[in-house]
Amino acid sequence: MKSENVNKRDDYQRVFSCFDKSHQGKVSLSSIERCVEAIKSGKRAVPDQDTTNPNPESTDKSLELEEFVKLVEEGDEADKEKDLKEAFKLYEESEGITPKSLKRMLSLLGESKSLNDCEVMISQFDLNRDGIINFDEFRVMMQ
Repeated sequence: MKSENVNKRDDYQRVFSCFDKSHQGKVSLSSIERCVEAIKSGKRAVPDQDTTNPNPESTDKSLELEEFVKLVEEGDEADKEKDLKEAFKLYEESEGITPKSLKRMLSLLGESKSLNDCEVMISQFDLNRDGIINFDEFRVMMQ
């Protein structure tokens, strides 16, 4: 179980680092919200020059890693299941998450990967080896 928590912590750190472009250990809440909205709308997120809160007078809250982790992990199991389903819908094509749909979503998030890279990523969680991530496999991957 400890290994799973370490992996989850590493995942949170990696995502947090994508937002923390200035390497100050903080990201603005509005920056995170813009990325979430970009994902929902299918548009590419435009990163801030500085994702921390540059103006202390501003009402935009900056989050440190621990606050970010708490924000991500909040919610009861029903909310988490609902969030997983919504996240899955963002990636999936009719049958599930394909290498092509994963490549498209990563591109929207500002991370460019080749189709081959996406195939390798999918193969790591593709339990039935059909080349597509279904919802049950997605759930396992996200936990």
